[in-house]
Amino acid sequence: MGSIKIISPGLLTLVEDSGRYGYQQYGVPVSGVMDTFSHRVSNILVGNDELEAVLEVTMMGPHIEFSDQMVIAVTGGNLSPELNGAAIPMWESILVQKGDQLTFRGLKSGCRSYIAFSGGISVPDIMGSKSTYTRGNIGGYEGRALKTGDVLEIGTPRENLNKLSGRKTPAEFIPVYPNTIELKVTIGPQDDCFTPEGMQTFLSSIYDVTNEFDRMGYRLSGEKIQHVEGGDIISDGIAMGAVQVPGHGQPIIMLADRQTTGGYTKIANVIWTDLPKIAQAKPGDKIRFEKVTVLEAQQLICEMEEKISTIKKACVPRGVIFSRLLRLRINGKSYDVRVEEIKP
Repeated sequence: MGSIKIISPGLLTLVEDSGRYGYQQYGVPVSGVMDTFSHRVSNILVGNDELEAVLEVTMMGPHIEFSDQMVIAVTGGNLSPELNGAAIPMWESILVQKGDQLTFRGLKSGCRSYIAFSGGISVPDIMGSKSTYTRGNIGGYEGRALKTGDVLEIGTPRENLNKLSGRKTPAEFIPVYPNTIELKVTIGPQDDCFTPEGMQTFLSSIYDVTNEFDRMGYRLSGEKIQHVEGGDIISDGIAMGAVQVPGHGQPIIMLADRQTTGGYTKIANVIWTDLPKIAQAKPGDKIRFEKVTVLEAQQLICEMEEKISTIKKACVPRGVIFSRLLRLRINGKSYDVRVEEIKP
């Protein structure tokens, strides 16, 4: 359908989709977007499959030139997007013309923006994903962050561009990104490695996001969390949002580009629906943790899916309004199945 040219890449601009699942056993990280909510909504706004690849932009946005007419949407943290020098709204779809220039004036709130393009970004699938893992030079655009002069091909949109333009996310569903963030966590799996005092410290203290933060993880600083003996364990798997506590007692939240295994005690795990909050945190922001049960975490996922479904209904006049990808295992074989709700 068209292409975009990177005039300036910003601080860190990557091609990312929902992630590369099924290869952690071989040492390949999942990667994928940090903020799944902003990612999904951006794609809904431009008429893509909600798991399609987008550009993830960190703190300083790129300068992009459009070679053809297309529809875009910018969601996530507010980096002050502008089209041809004029401010444009976020969380809604916008029709751009050949030669138009997308720039970002500066960070106002959050940390990461997501740019979706009608038709999606045409880069090769590597192990089932378009996501970039820069440490391994895997996926995305040549396995690296975008740089000046790169040209990305954009696919063919599913619908007429005029029908895609002007879709808006209902205001009540647009996130606010405060400087003090409360993260809900489930406790464990190595909670028995911490003293009662250490657990109390973890749940009652306020931690600062340090300058050591990236897609692999966020190092926090604050009150030392006390272990029973030490912070080392036999290495085991690391989930998205796992909160590791090494021997020094300072927590580390593991994120999209986390290594597949690790040998530090994990005191808790940030629940799935709160991961977008930490994805939008930046150095100096404050973090505090709140304990919830697994059942409560599951209920919050259901509420999130209802929210996504409502956004689809508000944006899409007809067609698929709800879609979920399930992995079923029958008689020893795995099947990927998509369940869709159709709006007539």
